[in-house]
Amino acid sequence: MDELTLIPQPRHLVFQGGVFRLMPRQPLIGQGDPLVWLPIALCLQQACREQLRIQMELNAINAAQQIQEGIVLRITPDAPIPPQGYRLSITTRKIEVLAKDGAGLFYGVMTLKQWLRQNSGFFHTCILEDYPDFPVRGVMLDISRDKVPTLSTLFALIDQLAELKINHLELYTEHTFAYRDHREVWAEASPLTGEDVLLLDAFCRKRFIELVPNQNSLGHWQRWLQISRYRHLAECPNGFEWPWGGRSEQPFSLDPHNPRTLKLLEALYAELLPHFTSRKINVGLDECLDLGQGKNKDLCRQKGVGAVYLEFLLQVHQLISKLGQTMHFWGDIIIQYPELIGKLPENVVPLEWGYEADHPFDDHCNYFAQAGLPYYVCPGTSSWRSITGRSKNCLENLKNAAFYGRKNGAIGYLITDWGDQGHWQHLPFSFLGFAAGAAFSWCYETNQKMNFVPALDLHVFQDRAKVMGELVFELGNVYLQVGQLVKNASALFHLLVRPLTQNLSEGITYTTLQQTSEFILATMEPLKWARSQRADAVLVADECRNAAQFLLYACQRGIAIRKETMADLNIRRRLAMDLIAFLGEYRRIWMMRNREGGLRDSTRVLEAHLQEFSDSTHPVNPIF
Repeated sequence: MDELTLIPQPRHLVFQGGVFRLMPRQPLIGQGDPLVWLPIALCLQQACREQLRIQMELNAINAAQQIQEGIVLRITPDAPIPPQGYRLSITTRKIEVLAKDGAGLFYGVMTLKQWLRQNSGFFHTCILEDYPDFPVRGVMLDISRDKVPTLSTLFALIDQLAELKINHLELYTEHTFAYRDHREVWAEASPLTGEDVLLLDAFCRKRFIELVPNQNSLGHWQRWLQISRYRHLAECPNGFEWPWGGRSEQPFSLDPHNPRTLKLLEALYAELLPHFTSRKINVGLDECLDLGQGKNKDLCRQKGVGAVYLEFLLQVHQLISKLGQTMHFWGDIIIQYPELIGKLPENVVPLEWGYEADHPFDDHCNYFAQAGLPYYVCPGTSSWRSITGRSKNCLENLKNAAFYGRKNGAIGYLITDWGDQGHWQHLPFSFLGFAAGAAFSWCYETNQKMNFVPALDLHVFQDRAKVMGELVFELGNVYLQVGQLVKNASALFHLLVRPLTQNLSEGITYTTLQQTSEFILATMEPLKWARSQRADAVLVADECRNAAQFLLYACQRGIAIRKETMADLNIRRRLAMDLIAFLGEYRRIWMMRNREGGLRDSTRVLEAHLQEFSDSTHPVNPIF
């Protein structure tokens, strides 16, 4: 039983030396409200049928009845078990899952479902007691830069997250909800419709996941503000200076002092919120990078940027309160002004995000805790701006968020998965972050040292050959091979997005790039032996191959820059041919999981490489 692998690993598990054997036609019995336990029992019945080809017979009992054999699912509201917790007891004749609420019963069945994958119908007798560290354990998926997943993709992902005991889901939107009166904003984005959200909300509820609306409401409004109808609402209609240098010619943030800004937001919230049963909403309010550079320059000089920001936040809070919702918002701006945190309303929920292994979660969490505010910690999957993720950073970032969030009393843990600058990472490279974050947030003590590779093979990739977990994990560590570490990205990603004239770090040499290429090829070699049982196993393999093509192309591009050989027609021709091949495959794979909107934006930088090659001393034939 040392090989028993669960995600998350349970809090307390004591084996007792016997064995229970699951047999055909054994009873599967529920006690409590059948509207709650029956869908959960049907889930377990299906798992037994799929994993063991055993058909369990469903029955119901009352609270006073005792059952001597089979599987019993009990909901007892006065059971001495924490909310969302469960007690799993296995004797030689019976399996019983006891919980005080439907969520706890569901999580007990998810544990049994994972156990079924590795026991051939034999369960060692035991007592297992389990409950979560964080009441809220969530995932936020970026569907605005640039991928809007299909409903089938989202349904499959929700099932996977539910098995990991995730109970909160947000789909980050800037311009990808189909607001009725704002068609020009989302016309080319293939947005989620109201019907889509209603279906997703119902699907989530059956799996004890709360689908929470998310509409950014200050920064990241460039998709709206570049349209003439909305440009008057911009803080900087004619562009602004980025804090890290350079200039954007397009507006970015709303004007927080314009009454028409609040009027527009009020109308958007009023349309969006009825599609959700959740009483929460994430209004964003992060990264208003241009605030104080435009229309509010004088006001910000007079009052301070923090004070102007807080005034707007309080106005948005009034709108949200009037609609009967609890307001969540990203805490990156207010944390820069600790003296203002005490002025936040007591019923708002700051979201403390940070994506590096050394992010100061302890210090930042303490600010919110001292103010008596409920808040979430929000680490990330490290998948974005990296192609295949940053596995080592991902795990450390997720682990630290759980440790310091728990230490400082955070009520929630939200795993973020962004799509900055094209959303080039394929979905499987986010699975490590989802699984590890789910484990750390459920029970830090029992999961902090977990080896996630075999767990990914068993429960996520369902790979009997035990190839995919290691392959995806190691592709996620390619960033460590290149010779330069960068914040919130990988050096290979920078090689892809920056021009041929870029200056490479001294650490990035011909040798490191060659070694990185060899590392990628060696990591990919075992893919042919994979035996994944996932319904999308062929697609997952194709996604891994395509990601490797991205990485190898970045290495060859770097070598050509380092060796100054880009003027060589043969070099440019080879790079152009490689780019055309994997970019065509990227487009095909995109359409397998995502809607078409956003694909053109995602590929724009890579397509510009072809023109970049043609602009060299010896033009490349336009066919390339």
